Amino acid sequence: MKIAVLFGGRSGEHEVSRNSAASIIANLGDAYTVTEVLIGRDGQWHVDQVPVSFGAALDVLAAQDVVFPALHGPYGEDGTVQAVLEWLNVPYVGNGVLASAAGMDKAVTKTLLAADGLRVAGGVTLRAGAHLEPNNQERLNLPVFVKPARAGSSLGVSRVTEWWQLPKALALARMFDDKVLVEPAVIGREVDVAVLEHPDGRVEAGPPLEITVTGAGFFDYDAKYAGGARFQIPADLPPATTAILRDRAIRAFHALGCRGLIRVDFFLPEVDGEPVVNEVNTFPGFTSASQYPQIWQRAGISYPELLDILIAGAVKDPSGRSAVRDAAHL
Repeated sequence: MKIAVLFGGRSGEHEVSRNSAASIIANLGDAYTVTEVLIGRDGQWHVDQVPVSFGAALDVLAAQDVVFPALHGPYGEDGTVQAVLEWLNVPYVGNGVLASAAGMDKAVTKTLLAADGLRVAGGVTLRAGAHLEPNNQERLNLPVFVKPARAGSSLGVSRVTEWWQLPKALALARMFDDKVLVEPAVIGREVDVAVLEHPDGRVEAGPPLEITVTGAGFFDYDAKYAGGARFQIPADLPPATTAILRDRAIRAFHALGCRGLIRVDFFLPEVDGEPVVNEVNTFPGFTSASQYPQIWQRAGISYPELLDILIAGAVKDPSGRSAVRDAAHL
């Protein structure tokens, strides 16, 4: 099977994407012939480390049996590349245009999930140049988190404990997106749930993962990628709470119209047991140390098996047969 792993991109998560792609490529089995397609930070396309024109890169992608878009953040995880792959009529792993675009925008995500009855974090959305009105400051209890609406890996996120810190936090967030969210902190445990769609259409939620930040801050970029956090899988939770988290994660998957995969990040408030959806990741980090692969490894699905499942789901025909399984038995 010919597969192109597409990675890099112009977002602030370029390096994260390269790391995800390196793990994917290292764990693809002998059933695949891999072509590496890198989008540079400057937008230049490379095929197997050779710079090529955009048109030549499209020809390479169109010639594949399947494309694995290992892209994070804007210009990749937000539906832009997915639209190109739809236009090329080539199968690809993961979420489609609408789910990718909606999942990238935290404000839109919350609107869609709340409409489906899921509990989401409150807050205020500020458009370009807008400031937080005094009445909203009175309504929001400190501390608050200020975050770009359309960025990942906690880039541009600040914790504000005094209102005089807000202008600096807004300026930082707007370095990544002119649409910004200001959300009150939810006091409670931070738990992630991975959702996986199998080739037969069955949607499964994995064991919850609890995040404990080892430093004094929150789960920011450094904590995610510099060893500042500890993951416990499965989280030490009552069975009923685990069941609720899994149910809400699958409901989020369907509410956004997802396919293939999603990771749903929750807060478990101290005051009651109903989880609060913090955000979703339509293509979460995919290094061997990332939450999503670790959750499924704990559930008994190895990294190579996880890739096989996702690829099989991308290339199955309407009869439900999977090209990757056929190839494996040739």
